[in-house]
Amino acid sequence: MIYRSKAPLRIGLAGGGTDVSPYSDQFGGAILNATLSLHAHATIETIAEKKIIIRSIDQQKEQVFEWQNQLPINGELDLLKGVYNRIQKDTPFEITGFILSTFVDAPAGSGLGTSSTLVVAIIGAFAEMLKLPLGDYDIAHYAYEIERTDLQLAGGRQDQYAATFGGFNFMEFYANDKVIVNPLRIRQDYLNELENNLVLYFTDTCRESAKIIKEQQKNVTDKNIASIEAMHQLKEQARMMKEALLVGKLDQIGEILDFGFQQKKNMAANISNSQIEEVYSAAKHAGATGGKISGAGGGGFMIFYCPGNTRYQVIDTLTRFGGRIRSYQFTQHGLTTWKIR
Repeated sequence: MIYRSKAPLRIGLAGGGTDVSPYSDQFGGAILNATLSLHAHATIETIAEKKIIIRSIDQQKEQVFEWQNQLPINGELDLLKGVYNRIQKDTPFEITGFILSTFVDAPAGSGLGTSSTLVVAIIGAFAEMLKLPLGDYDIAHYAYEIERTDLQLAGGRQDQYAATFGGFNFMEFYANDKVIVNPLRIRQDYLNELENNLVLYFTDTCRESAKIIKEQQKNVTDKNIASIEAMHQLKEQARMMKEALLVGKLDQIGEILDFGFQQKKNMAANISNSQIEEVYSAAKHAGATGGKISGAGGGGFMIFYCPGNTRYQVIDTLTRFGGRIRSYQFTQHGLTTWKIR
């Protein structure tokens, strides 16, 4: 049998960083994000050999183990092994053997939530195989626990919920792991215009988000006033973005993105750098009214809002920096799983 799953990557449109503890525990966080037609894919194929084979196709890595209940966490393919270990611990199972293969449509560390989305996809494949009775909130929280508790990886909460639910969502984050996902009913013509005007640009660099996030967390713990105030403003930005999308104030989106970009740089060092600033300035000079770094910052993908027909001039300008424009569509579906014989 073959069990498959796919989960969509996301772009954060507003509120980024306010989903990270301890800020969200103390003050409550709010984020608005949307999923894209870029996915993390997972496949489990049962085999006759008493082996566990795990492979990341996009990273060109593979490990082979004799059947065992817990795989070693050692820095190699730990996301894949971490999901198996947790499911095996909570719901012990034994089959002859299996191959777990994964592929992600964007590079790791590029700011589209690749790691968390991959964890969601892997959980989905195991849930399909084992018929686990998990709802959307269950899967998202499960993914969060595997990453943050089991594997001790620094990060927030939005990615797991975006990948599981899909679509445009206004998310609220509180203490005690309380998360509320509010799906947004946005008019299709507004979505079409947003999709037309929002340019997704890959800087051709990746970064380790954990360092930036750990500094952000330390700033909250140390009561860094400037950093905490920036997070307050980003939370307000999420509410501003929600209103603009729901009532069709699309001409304000670039300004709202720009407001958030300026605030985000006050959360922690290395969120921006000279290269990012040069790209951002050039895009605005070419006609973009605002933009942001996707994810924790430091590199990866950027988005720019380009009203009217300015997208073409902005794209021409961005390509001169050596990065790549990535085509996409917004998606309304989250985690999807299926099986074939």
